[in-house]
Amino acid sequence: MTINASKMYKEKDFEDIRPYFDEEINPALNRIIQVPEFGKILEFLFPDRDKNRIIEELSQIFTALDFQKRFMHPLVNSIVKKTSKGLTTSGFDHLIPGTPYLFVANHRDIVLDSAMLQVVLLDHGHETSEITFGSNLMTNQFIIDLGKVNRMFKVYRGGNRMELFRNSQILSAYIRYTITHKRTSAWIAQRNGRTKDGNDKTESGLLKMFNISGTSDFRESFEELNIVPLAVSYEYEPCCAFKIKEIISAAKGIPYQKEPQEDLMSIITGITQQKGRIHLAACAPLNQLLPEADAMMNFNDKINKLSALIDDSVYTSYRLWPTNYIGCDLLSRSRKFARHYSPVEEEEFMTYMNKELSVFTGDTTLHKELLLKIYATPVINAGLAD
Repeated sequence: MTINASKMYKEKDFEDIRPYFDEEINPALNRIIQVPEFGKILEFLFPDRDKNRIIEELSQIFTALDFQKRFMHPLVNSIVKKTSKGLTTSGFDHLIPGTPYLFVANHRDIVLDSAMLQVVLLDHGHETSEITFGSNLMTNQFIIDLGKVNRMFKVYRGGNRMELFRNSQILSAYIRYTITHKRTSAWIAQRNGRTKDGNDKTESGLLKMFNISGTSDFRESFEELNIVPLAVSYEYEPCCAFKIKEIISAAKGIPYQKEPQEDLMSIITGITQQKGRIHLAACAPLNQLLPEADAMMNFNDKINKLSALIDDSVYTSYRLWPTNYIGCDLLSRSRKFARHYSPVEEEEFMTYMNKELSVFTGDTTLHKELLLKIYATPVINAGLAD
C-alpha cells in the first residue's frame, strides 16, 4: 500500500497555490480598494449604496470568512437579483454542517457557479468552501488579490508533461490536505474549463488527479474526499456566443486563440448577462455509490465508472427549463416537448437566439445548431429525447 501523499506535505509546501491566510486579508483588501476600477465596479453592483462607505467597511475586514459574509454574500445576491429571475436550490438540507465536502461541479460560468455555492452554503448553516482558480485568470495583482481573499487556490494551466504531472501532484495533495487536515470544503469543476456544448461530463483525468494523493485502496482513497456532485442550471446560458466560437474552432481542428482580455470579458459578460431562472442542486454524497465503482476489475474501469456515476448524478439533478425543451424541439424539428413551454416562452427564446447569433457574420446555420445543442443536450442526457 502506498503512503497517503497529502500527509507528506505541510502548509508551507502549498505556498504558491493556497488562498490568503487571515493575516493577509486586510493588506490585500487595502490594495484592492486603491485600484480605480474597483470604485466603478462598486457603483455598478451597489448603485443604491455609498461607495465610500463600502470601501471603509472593506478596510476594516480582517478574515476571509468575514469578507465573504459582509461583502461577497450581499454582492452575489445583488448580481442574482439584477441578472436573473431568482435562484432556487435542492439537496443542501441533506449535507451535515461541519463536515467537509469536495464539490465536483458542472461548470457553466467562470465566476458565478462557485460564487453562488458560497451564498447557498452560508444560507444553509455551512462554512464556505475553498475554490479553484485557473492560473490563466491571474493576469494582475488586482485579480490575484480578489481571488485569494475569496478563498481561491490556484490551478495551473498549461506547461510541459513533467510540469503538468508535478502540478497535478501538488494540487491533488492540497485538495486532500484541505478536506482531511484543514477540515474545509472545496469546489472544483468536473472538467478543465467551462462546458461549451451543454454536455456536462466529468473528465477521467480529474479523478485520476484526485487519486494521486490517496492510497492504493481505491475506495479508501475516494471515500476520505467525501465527494458531492453539484449541478447548476441556468435558464439562459451565460456567455453562449463565446462558447460557440470555441466549439467551431475545435471542430475545424484549429487551436482556439483567445483575444486579449477575453477571459476578463467572459467574466464580465457572465456576471452582467440576463440568465433567467437558476437552480443549484447538491447531489447525494458519492460515498454511498463507491462500491459500484470499486467492483470494477481494473483501475481505469473503476475511474470510468466513478466518472459515469458523477455524470448520472448531475444529469438527474439538473433542472430542465423551458429553454432546454424548446432547444430540443427546434433541433429535432418536432413538437415533442411542446407541453413544457408556452408560446410566449418560445417567442422569448427565438428573440434571444437571434440576438446571440447576430454577433456572427455570414451563414449562421452551424452557429444556430450549436446554440440549440447547448440547450438540448441536458434533455438528451436526462434520457428524455429517445
